[in-house]
Parts: sequence; C-alpha cells; structure tokens
Amino acid sequence: MNLDNKLRELRDSKKMTQKELGDLVKVNQRTVSKWERGSATPGPAQMQFLQDFFDVDKEEIFFEAFNYKNKLKITI
Repeated sequence: MNLDNKLRELRDSKKMTQKELGDLVKVNQRTVSKWERGSATPGPAQMQFLQDFFDVDKEEIFFEAFNYKNKLKITI
C-alpha cells in the first residue's frame, strides 16, 4: 500500500475529514489532500505526529513515504 492510500485509510478509520486532520497536524485541507493523492508527502515532524496519532509503527508509514520519495526522484 502506498503512503497516500495508507493515510486515507487511517483518516477514514477515525471518521475524520481532511480538514479535521489538517487542523490537528497544523496544515490546511489542501495539504492533506495532496498527501492522499500522492503529490506531496508529510515532513518529518508531521510524520511523527501522524505515527503517534494513528498509533502505527514508524516502519509502517515512514518506509512507504521513503519509497515513494525515491520513486519521485527516479522519475524526475
């Protein structure tokens, strides 16, 4: 599962809107939308918050983001 799909799945599991999650992470709804579409990834502090908030392993969410960023570098 890609990071974008994982974030959406986690957010949906808490029955939250993108805006509600963005407010907690201190970003706007558009940023959360970009994360979920795969056109951007959360920064380190945001990733840590998401890991803690959703109670997921660092590896479960971080390595998917790392692999996604590496794919972006290769295709650019």
